[in-house]
Amino acid sequence: MCRSIKTLFNFEPPAKDEEIRSAALQFVRKVSGFSKPSKANEGVFSRAVDDITAVAGRLLDTLQTPAPPRNRDVEAAKARARSERRIPS
Repeated sequence: MCRSIKTLFNFEPPAKDEEIRSAALQFVRKVSGFSKPSKANEGVFSRAVDDITAVAGRLLDTLQTPAPPRNRDVEAAKARARSERRIPS
């Protein structure tokens, strides 16, 4: 899966529509193999992004967990620390 697609569930504040759409766009790019579709495929590509955005939004709205919401800043700091361990500066 694309490394740039981040987990969007169980965060405070909840994922924004733009974040969900961005993840959907990355997914469609990965599956299709196109970073930017040709004019002939533009409509199909956009429709796929719209469909996946809608489905992902419904998924996030209906998932349940007893775990408390995670803090975005804390999780981002953890990700930076993991990255530093893999690729020291």
